[in-house]
Amino acid sequence: MRLPRFGLLAAGLTAVALAACQPSSPEGPAPATGTDAAQVAVSNAWIRETPPNAAVAGGYLTLRSAGDDRLVSVESTASAAVEIHEMRHDGGMMRMRELPDGVPLAAGTEVELRPGGYHLMFIDPVEPLRAGATVEATLHFEHAPAQQVQFDVRPLAGDAPAEGHGGH
Repeated sequence: MRLPRFGLLAAGLTAVALAACQPSSPEGPAPATGTDAAQVAVSNAWIRETPPNAAVAGGYLTLRSAGDDRLVSVESTASAAVEIHEMRHDGGMMRMRELPDGVPLAAGTEVELRPGGYHLMFIDPVEPLRAGATVEATLHFEHAPAQQVQFDVRPLAGDAPAEGHGGH
């Protein structure tokens, strides 16, 4: 008699497990997975030209995500590393800090990485970045698939450096 009870228990647990995998409402969307994650639109990607022997270069772009997401990391063969940073006023001073958890992207909103705000730091460029050139990078998101992006290198004099940015 133990076998039938065990069989009934196993069937019940299987049904509960399968029900947990289904969306809670037929009208509501299922949670995003790697295959159906919302896309992130990237526009206006540019990087500031560097003087010879510059240790860093600032990278900027605009991101728009259809669903809640996060830019978590960036890779480029044009530099030793790429970090995600934020500039903000703190105690009357502009301060820059790395964002190890990346930049949040709220659904349907535009997030601009720009001088004086969120931005990318290309650490130890492999060679000086010259106006008119391009820099390839790969953006990695929490949910959306990785994206290859081409940054246009703009002249140093084109946009004034943000206060307290010291050369990038």
